[in-house]
Amino acid sequence: MDRRKFVQHSAGVVGAAALARHGRSLEAVVPIAGAVAPVARITDQERLARIEKARKLMTDNGIGAMFLEGGSSLLYYTGVHWGNSERPFGAVIPAKGDLAWIAPAFEEMRARELIKFSNDVRVWQEDESPYALIAQIVRDRGAATGKIGFEERVRFFIFDGVRQELPQATFVSATPITAGGRIYKSPAEIALLQRANDITLQAIAQSLTTLREGMTQHELAANVSAATHKLGADDVDDALVIFGKYTAFPHGSIQLQQLREGDVVLIDAGCKLDGYTSDITRTTVFGKPTQRQRDIWDLEKRAQAAAFKTAQIGAPCESVDAAARKVITGAGFGPGYKVPGLPHRTGHGIGLDGHEWTNFVLGNKTPLAPGMCFSDEPTIAIYGEFGIRLEDCLHITENGPKFFTGQAESIEHVA
Repeated sequence: MDRRKFVQHSAGVVGAAALARHGRSLEAVVPIAGAVAPVARITDQERLARIEKARKLMTDNGIGAMFLEGGSSLLYYTGVHWGNSERPFGAVIPAKGDLAWIAPAFEEMRARELIKFSNDVRVWQEDESPYALIAQIVRDRGAATGKIGFEERVRFFIFDGVRQELPQATFVSATPITAGGRIYKSPAEIALLQRANDITLQAIAQSLTTLREGMTQHELAANVSAATHKLGADDVDDALVIFGKYTAFPHGSIQLQQLREGDVVLIDAGCKLDGYTSDITRTTVFGKPTQRQRDIWDLEKRAQAAAFKTAQIGAPCESVDAAARKVITGAGFGPGYKVPGLPHRTGHGIGLDGHEWTNFVLGNKTPLAPGMCFSDEPTIAIYGEFGIRLEDCLHITENGPKFFTGQAESIEHVA
């Protein structure tokens, strides 16, 4: 689940990610405590291949150029981390010709520490228009009268400023380009996702040993984050921790919760490694589970397993959701999204963003293919009692689905 919308994102940045923001190489290896071997960062060669694939996809879609500002897609293609402000910074990737950058003039030297693959860096002073610079790049690449793609998270004021500078152009979404590349993970991306998920599962296991009567959800969340940091993650998300009846709310409650004997305990945690995100949820009980808790936990595991089994090459994404939902509704819950039952989709795409293309949801007929990565998390929510969610991420291999982390064994042995 998307913890960042509901809990404050950790401001702490450690290790190689912090060095990268200061211009250090992203090709360094990742030191992980207890690891047999380090995991390599994404190389410049892989990023250049991504740019070439983007050019092909632009040509196939009749798009002459694509604009990206700071965010996961800019990182995907260029390796550049850049926070967004009211001052536009970004890159134009043309279908033909060299890519080019725009930056505030006073940020030029810092930008040049990070920028790769082009020396064409165009800067604007505070009393000048950044949109005119973007438009001029597009003209210089011969794309001013055709289709120009904007990455889906580019903010409207930037799009609107460029649109006014290029009245003869047609503006379209660049999602066929960005999703067309990012949805299919390379072996290097899979390796980073694997290690990130390994770290998160270890952190959850360590934090569960700290459970005690009276602790708050915030204390346990802090323990998860501390363990994740110690295990070597670059960026650590604050974990979503929920106790008792509030576990029926998939994204938790604003209420302060103190742990009591017999409470259901839900931990939804993740971290980043070279930008790649893990997402794991484990649900257990503090003390001895009731038969009702065991039965619902076991039902949840069967639903998760049914989704996994259905996630075969060529299967439409919606069939995975249907398989999990069938198990849950077959036990008398639902139907559909009704509670008690499964109130949300069964899973989401994952990679550089915690939630990205595409989803296990009714109506999504996208066929599964090797390289796709998803969460598998069919929550069972019972308002007034508790909720159970088991979440593991999977990737589609040439032989079908593979979990990054194995399913939890039982309600007592979840990690």
